[in-house]
Amino acid sequence: MSANATQTSLELEDLATSRTSVPVNNRKSWMFLGLGLILAVGIFLRLPPMLFAGHGAPLRSLSAIHPNPGFDGIGYDENLYRGYVDDLTRYGLTSYPYFAERYLVLQTRLPGAILPPTRFVYVYSGYLCHLIFDTDSLTSLHLASSIFSMLLLLLSCVFAWRLGGATMGISVTSLMAFAPTQIHMSQHALIDGVFAFWATLSLWLLWENLQRPDRLRWLAAYGVALAVMVLTKENALFAYVALLTLLVANYWLRFGVVTRSLLGVTVLGPLAGVVTLVFLCGGADTFYEVYRLLVSKASVLPYAIATGDGPWYRYLVDLLLVSPIIFLLACGAIFKLRVAEKQALFLVLFMAGSYVVMCNVRYGMNLRYANMWDMPLRYLAVLAVMDWVRSIRWRQEISLGGIVALLCAFDLRQYQIFFVQHNLYELVTGGLLHALRILK
Repeated sequence: MSANATQTSLELEDLATSRTSVPVNNRKSWMFLGLGLILAVGIFLRLPPMLFAGHGAPLRSLSAIHPNPGFDGIGYDENLYRGYVDDLTRYGLTSYPYFAERYLVLQTRLPGAILPPTRFVYVYSGYLCHLIFDTDSLTSLHLASSIFSMLLLLLSCVFAWRLGGATMGISVTSLMAFAPTQIHMSQHALIDGVFAFWATLSLWLLWENLQRPDRLRWLAAYGVALAVMVLTKENALFAYVALLTLLVANYWLRFGVVTRSLLGVTVLGPLAGVVTLVFLCGGADTFYEVYRLLVSKASVLPYAIATGDGPWYRYLVDLLLVSPIIFLLACGAIFKLRVAEKQALFLVLFMAGSYVVMCNVRYGMNLRYANMWDMPLRYLAVLAVMDWVRSIRWRQEISLGGIVALLCAFDLRQYQIFFVQHNLYELVTGGLLHALRILK
């Protein structure tokens, strides 16, 4: 735990204990009750819109307070994912090589790129939801997006708690519950929220393995997370480069202990994911052609050329537009970081390592891809708030809770502006600027 986070957490807990006569066990009960309420609200906000539709739906009475997105159409990618789920339902998993071959035939004829069947985890998750809930393919994909967004919320709670203690865990969970892009990803059949879960899980498990070297269960979980991340989306390259950056930086920053076992799993985990994709595609040649066509056709797609370009700092601008206070607080925390604050540096380097790759992909920038930065940004924002609250000698816990609540309310308002009032679907700079009336 970092020096600032440790000191702040201890100060807040000691203050609460000394100024009240509430027993420690009773205080913990209230703390977990509050956390449960936060998680319940966050899960409610992530429920898919179709649960509130139709007569007699069990949650219909709650539809008035649920921030249903303004865009209720079917996106281009959503339609393709639906087709893959339909094919999987109709022909079964053993026919997956046929899907890859058909993709090659279709993609060769088209001038621009379409998403490949190698995004297996999301397609298969939609298929499983179809089997479990007996819903159509598009609804099943919506359910998969919603479930993974909820899982990411829970993971953020555990990750932040392990890094910075109870106060940090509850605060970060609160901010993640109301994060605009997190809610947005849960409301549509989009893969980026699913990928963010696996990338964040891989990041957390790397931290745990650095703290607890050569523990078999942690190594196994880390390897599986890396493999599944590769099976989810080709953006795994961005997160993987960031994880390698952390392992290299550990030589100087000493996040933990890097062992041969950890390095081996870091290589074998993604390799297992690639081998599985080769198997699903029916061979190495087909696998190679799928990605070669995807890369070559994506750079000439008219929509990508129109919306996916920009300077290296485009992601910074987009983050500032969507969650300006969170972004500025996180930047403030970064500028005040010290080498001793290992946890925060770990998160900062993950964002920086992935950012360097992501901002250099020609015609391939979109704020959806930055979903995996939401938890690190909010951890840093809470650090900045805690640093300011430490200077207050009166009711520090109440001050921290009040500020976090205001940040949550502001972010929920941002979601209303972008995704309810202005019906945004794609997170491109032009749409964000129009929603904020910076551009008319």
